Amino acid sequence: MLDLTLAERRDAERGVEVKKVAVHGAATVRFEHRHGETRLATLYHHDPLRVLLPTPRRGDLPVAVLATTSGGMVGGDRMDIDLSVGPGARALVTTQAAEKVYRSTGADCRIDTRVAVEPGGWLEWLPQEAIVFEGSRLRRLTRLELSGDARLIAGEMLVFGRAAFGETVTHGLIRDAWEVTRDSRLVWADALHLDGAVEEALQHPAGFAGAAACATLLHAAPDAADRLDGLRALADSMESDARVGATAFDGLLVIRILGGDARAVRRAYATLWSGLRAAAAGLPTRLPRLWEV
Repeated sequence: MLDLTLAERRDAERGVEVKKVAVHGAATVRFEHRHGETRLATLYHHDPLRVLLPTPRRGDLPVAVLATTSGGMVGGDRMDIDLSVGPGARALVTTQAAEKVYRSTGADCRIDTRVAVEPGGWLEWLPQEAIVFEGSRLRRLTRLELSGDARLIAGEMLVFGRAAFGETVTHGLIRDAWEVTRDSRLVWADALHLDGAVEEALQHPAGFAGAAACATLLHAAPDAADRLDGLRALADSMESDARVGATAFDGLLVIRILGGDARAVRRAYATLWSGLRAAAAGLPTRLPRLWEV
């Protein structure tokens, strides 16, 4: 059985290694512009990943939602996600809930995501946060491939431990990497890599300074630099304890968010995403319904 039972999930949350066969979930979603509107063109999913297609809000984009039915990732699990939009298509992809990465005795969890946008296309990939438990081992790679004048917004969040349980992360593996290409040319590559005793880096004033969560938000477009001043103004106007930094170069706007409260980081991430999609694509300044649950 691929899914964790309730007892197994409780054991994983307490740090007891769950004996189960590693799973390899996969999802492929592609939208194309046909007959004057964006339509779903390709859909594939394999346990424990599922793709849901809720009705979008009026005036907003077609939406695909990824759900992990196993309740979380245990050492050795892998997820492969492939998202794309064809020329002129516009869509949004998010996740149903936060991804939990449980403690591992050695094997790594992997999440590999490929996001491809073709000329004239627009895609938003905004998953909810990944919560890394004490002793977990996560390797995550997000690769963004753009062609011509393609545009996108993509982001990821990491939460270090379960605040409600007073948990902090002192050891494990956290590797969170990005690659961005345009017309097959590498534009930007970045990797956070913490391995072994990670507490010092998370607590050090020159590192994460005790932050409970962090987030990266990217906007890729030929005119991405034009959004920098407005994004900074929006960040300055927020009443938030989260710290925000932003820069732009080579058709890419990079935003970093860091905070001692995971909820504050999530709110800042959502506010900046909402404002950015409105400014860059004329879309409603609001989140998918799942983000409001």
